[in-house]
Amino acid sequence: MFLLEDVLWLATASTRVPAYDFDFSTFFAIRRPWEPELPLRAVGRFGAAANYNELFSQLLERGVELVHSPEMHVRASELPAWYPLIADLTPRSQWFAEPPSAQEIETSFAWPVFIKGSRQTSRHQKALSIVGSREEFNKVLKQIRQDPILNWQTLVVREFLPLRPIEGGIPGKIPASFEFRTFWWRGKCVGEGRYYTQAPKYQWTGAERQSALAVAQAAVQRVEVTFLVVDLAQCRDGSWVVVELNDGQESGYAGIAPVTLWQNIIAIERERLGSSKQSE
Repeated sequence: MFLLEDVLWLATASTRVPAYDFDFSTFFAIRRPWEPELPLRAVGRFGAAANYNELFSQLLERGVELVHSPEMHVRASELPAWYPLIADLTPRSQWFAEPPSAQEIETSFAWPVFIKGSRQTSRHQKALSIVGSREEFNKVLKQIRQDPILNWQTLVVREFLPLRPIEGGIPGKIPASFEFRTFWWRGKCVGEGRYYTQAPKYQWTGAERQSALAVAQAAVQRVEVTFLVVDLAQCRDGSWVVVELNDGQESGYAGIAPVTLWQNIIAIERERLGSSKQSE
């Protein structure tokens, strides 16, 4: 636990994942009061929580309230919770408590389809994500049931949209596309960058950025949480879709500079703090 630049509390833990961890003390002033004034509200940066409800309750008992309640966390990270809010901004989706049969899928979708868990894919494996036929699905179904990531999640089937491809990516993974990650704090975009950092550098134009962020802004306004990540991809026809939403507490930085992201958050919090003092 530490106080960042005297405006924002953080609760952090190392995940040993370079795309997620960040050494705040190297770039910012931080304080660790021996006995902080409780209760306080904090942003968690400790990786994906296996049981967010339990962690939230444990911290609350110690006087620390995470920035997202359990309900907000679900709304930011679980597709069945956020999809109804932004159905027109993201590929058509359906979820199943038990893995569906190929026949069930065919009642709503045409092959190929995109398969994932309600929170994430299985390490972006192409073979477990993009399924092109009934026969292929029947072969994959057994793997899905045994997969350590997919077997505990609600299974989601999504319409497969042709995305704008880019060069690079990793063999065996979902093909790299023109996709960007954006972080939003209190409704404002505080970070944006390419999603596929393993691919050769790519960048959007000013017009593309404006169109993409308009879609993301609409999603942010509907989901209504404090710290949200919106992943966006451009389709081959030039339109933009929301690929995924995530709780900003759990999300990696991808191609976004963490220093800039946190500078922007700090600036927003300083402005809020200044406004509250003026109103007193």
